[in-house]
Amino acid sequence: VAKDLGLQLPELPDRGVRVVSEGRTQYFTLHGKTGHLVTAERIDREQLCRLVEQCVLRCELIVEGEM
Repeated sequence: VAKDLGLQLPELPDRGVRVVSEGRTQYFTLHGKTGHLVTAERIDREQLCRLVEQCVLRCELIVEGEM
């Protein structure tokens, strides 16, 4: 994520970069040392998408300040 945004790793916390998922559960987070998008907790597809063939989890990346 840091590389895709053209930011250095130390800039991520300073810029308020965060991942926001729909609903209460935050399934994704940014790894502080690598800047990679990672799962924040175990994702149970059967629980989330019981009868849906294609299971999609949407999230947004928030960056404060100008890019």
